Amino acid sequence: MTEHTPRAAKAILSFWLDEVGPAGWYAVDAELDETIRTRWRADWETARLGGLEHWQASPEGALGYVILTDQFPRNMFRDDPRAYATDPQALTAAGKAIHRRWDLRLPEPGRQFFYLPLMHSESQSDQDRCVRLILTRLPETGRDNLLHARAHREVVRRFGRFPHRNAALARDTTPGEDAFLRAGGYGAVVRDLTPA
Repeated sequence: MTEHTPRAAKAILSFWLDEVGPAGWYAVDAELDETIRTRWRADWETARLGGLEHWQASPEGALGYVILTDQFPRNMFRDDPRAYATDPQALTAAGKAIHRRWDLRLPEPGRQFFYLPLMHSESQSDQDRCVRLILTRLPETGRDNLLHARAHREVVRRFGRFPHRNAALARDTTPGEDAFLRAGGYGAVVRDLTPA
């Protein structure tokens, strides 16, 4: 890691990429969620208020910032609007890093976290870009990511947003979204897109 990478960002990368690793990244685990809350909630609050912009001075620092503002709130604040509160910051930071091609300076599979803010976006253009990036910049480990990127894109294509967020964000659910959620929601889309 470069000398410009803050110690706290290095700690996030060590914890998330090495200790937790791919097997734990997408698991629902209350103990892991509590560990993240205990260790990084204060940093997340600082980032939410704009206090950690300097982390984005190196590829590693930028990745630590993106994980802190995009992935960690989803663990810390499940079913809570705060899970999405720093999505704009994560999306901006990821966009800058990708533009600088910093994502390509970091190994797979960890570089996927530069692309997840696009996957989590409710913008169709971000969704399309996410699919393209996973196709072209995750050649070794992107197969599962590609399935989920396509599924996220399909949900946004249908509804212009993610209906499963409606309750947490106090948004009204349309009849079409309600039918979608009752029929299995996102999981059903993944099953439909999974090759036989």
